[in-house]
Amino acid sequence: MKVILAEHAGACYGVQRALDMAVEASAEGEGASTLGPLIHNPQVVADLAERGVRAVSGPEDVERGSVIIRSHGVTPAVRRMVEERGLPLIDATCPHVARAQKAAAALARRCGRVVVVGEEGHPEVEGLVAHAREAGGEVAVVAGPADLPDGLEAPVGIVVQTTQTREALDAVVAALVARGIEPEVKNTICFATRQRQESAAALADAVDAIVVIGGRNSSNTTRLADICAAACPRTHHIEAPEEIEPAWFVDCGSVGVTAGASTPEDQIAAVVARLAML
Repeated sequence: MKVILAEHAGACYGVQRALDMAVEASAEGEGASTLGPLIHNPQVVADLAERGVRAVSGPEDVERGSVIIRSHGVTPAVRRMVEERGLPLIDATCPHVARAQKAAAALARRCGRVVVVGEEGHPEVEGLVAHAREAGGEVAVVAGPADLPDGLEAPVGIVVQTTQTREALDAVVAALVARGIEPEVKNTICFATRQRQESAAALADAVDAIVVIGGRNSSNTTRLADICAAACPRTHHIEAPEEIEPAWFVDCGSVGVTAGASTPEDQIAAVVARLAML
């Protein structure tokens, strides 16, 4: 069976940057805490815990050591809590997420009403909402056109969770235009996300089966799995090579491999090695 790795797969710049910052903090010996899991990858979070970098719910749970803002970012209120406690702060917010936060605040100041295209309750989305509201905006989170609130009036600004698809953004914009509203759009979808989605779709269309590697709590990895499943019914979302079942690949001449933006290279290599043994 031929194993083919997607052209673009695995840890993006923002994730790798956050990991490097956390590992560097762990080497200082004072201990460090991340506000929530650094990235949505259980294996990485467990490895960091062994290095002395633990995930906590909030600043109130940190007694000593550095506080790391995870790649998804935090709300302005949480950042102030860290600063008020006088704890050393390491900001590992993905630069693309930070750009989206600034865009959300700017749209709130200009338009007064902001639509966030994204996953309700996701930590990145919670940060975008908080930045927009702190700037004085009314905010609605929508996954698609059906979630748009009734009575929405211009002017309206739109910002997007960095791991969303362009199709989701376009559908929301089209729905607003149909209502006679021309929104001000800030397309804050990360280019690396788009690359991974397009590579995964192309690969899924060309293989007999495909394996998607990444945390099940990772929205970008789950989205990759959905994209792959639309083109290849034999799509399998896993977190580790031990989950692979040989029966998945009976009569397969080729299997594709892709991975979410929160999946490090060593995890991808382990899965590829396991598949090569089948």
